[in-house]
Amino acid sequence: MAALVLNSSTIPMVVAMEAVPSSPISLILPAIVLLLATICVVTWTWRWMLSTNSSYRGPPRWPLVGSYIEVISNKQRIHDWVTDYAKLYKTFELRIGGTREYQKELVLEGKETLARQYDFLGDGIFNSDGETWKRHRKILSYEFSSRKLRDFSSNIFKKNAIRLADILDSAAKSKQEVELQDLFMRTTLDSICEIGFGLEFGSLSSLLPEVPFANAFDRASEAIGHRSWDLFWRIGRALGLGYEKGLQDYIRLLDAFTFKVVQQRKKSIEEGNKNNEENTREDLLSRFTGFRDQYGEVMYKDKDLRDSILNFVLAGRDTTAITLSWLVYLLCSNPDVLDKISAELTSVLGDTKNVNISEFCELLTPEHLAQLHYLHAAVNEALRLYPPVPRDGKNALNDDVLPDGTKVKAGDRILYLPYSMGRMEFLWGNDALKFKPERWFKDNEFQSESPYKFSVFQAGPRACLGKDSAYLQLKITAAVLIRFFQFKLVPNHIVHYRLGLVLQMINGVKVFVSTR
Repeated sequence: MAALVLNSSTIPMVVAMEAVPSSPISLILPAIVLLLATICVVTWTWRWMLSTNSSYRGPPRWPLVGSYIEVISNKQRIHDWVTDYAKLYKTFELRIGGTREYQKELVLEGKETLARQYDFLGDGIFNSDGETWKRHRKILSYEFSSRKLRDFSSNIFKKNAIRLADILDSAAKSKQEVELQDLFMRTTLDSICEIGFGLEFGSLSSLLPEVPFANAFDRASEAIGHRSWDLFWRIGRALGLGYEKGLQDYIRLLDAFTFKVVQQRKKSIEEGNKNNEENTREDLLSRFTGFRDQYGEVMYKDKDLRDSILNFVLAGRDTTAITLSWLVYLLCSNPDVLDKISAELTSVLGDTKNVNISEFCELLTPEHLAQLHYLHAAVNEALRLYPPVPRDGKNALNDDVLPDGTKVKAGDRILYLPYSMGRMEFLWGNDALKFKPERWFKDNEFQSESPYKFSVFQAGPRACLGKDSAYLQLKITAAVLIRFFQFKLVPNHIVHYRLGLVLQMINGVKVFVSTR
């Protein structure tokens, strides 16, 4: 009887529970659990397949995003992270999303990734391929082989080296710390702007004025550099997020400045033509403005000239200033090298104790500069360890197989890594990480290295046309600094590179200056 009562009281209770409608959580929760379980199974399967794939060489990768998680985790030391894998594999794969990149000393041509830099560099020589690149290359090859341009550039380099020395002399007297990378950026900006488009910026004046163009250029370069490692940069650009947020503002500022310069130069040349005056300007912009094709049509439109200006600045300002910054840092850490360069200056130029800076610059003739072999070797060591462009590459047009058997598909990105290559023991010996100018000498004579080993200036048909001009400014400026000044690193100042198109120092290089 008791059991019967228990059953009769339980049945209505069961019926009441069945009448309650299912909650949304009770429906969604199983779906979430199923999704997570599926992701776990897929991920485990993916990782197991990779672990059994003995041909795969590269960092850990995951479904959909590839090695993106690893990239983000190592973004602040990205070049050293890549170097760690370069020490394990001479060729390795880096997959970011659906894009495959092979880190290799081989370059193939293509256009696929030019879109990342197009907002900034447009169709300039550093961001073009095919016929556009050939046109730039042909004209620039002629211009850079001109002795007239070399002499014009040399005088400007010396003038700005003297201005830099004046600022450092004042800093030495005041005993205040100096941030050299900013001063070098100002030095090279004033130089390239006068050589490239005949404009004196005056950024190296004693007041060290704020230069909006330079600031916008740096911020744009940094933002574009992040695109190389950002899987979602197009989304960021569309929504104005992260580094993309301010990029378009910087681009608009650069455009406004460069188009204004172009218009003013064209107007000046047109007025000169009306008065039958020959265009005697020696800057590259003036010469480019007058180029016409075989049919008499203007070869460079305003947009082309804008792109050329920004490409000139990237090539002639950032790379040289960055190299000077790392060179001073290395010399401060290796005073024995500094002493040897000082001795070489005396050996080649004679006793210059009673010579002022202007007179010293007059001694830096092409003939004397060519004899400064140890200084040249020290510059090369700075370039080897801290190349201004730490990574570069192109896209494969067609399927191919690399010499080591790596299969490449059309559209794959092939990168070569000057930063990593400069740290490879199989290329430079067990002391590859040491700043050692002596490695450039054999039987007491300076020996150049193959551009396929020392790839800072690229190689083959894309070898840098501004190489000689870069060495010219580097050696003139370095000679002046070493002859007249001594530098001591500010204690506890952290020196590290910034993620960007070039290997700029994130905090610059801070020093105390004294005169010799």
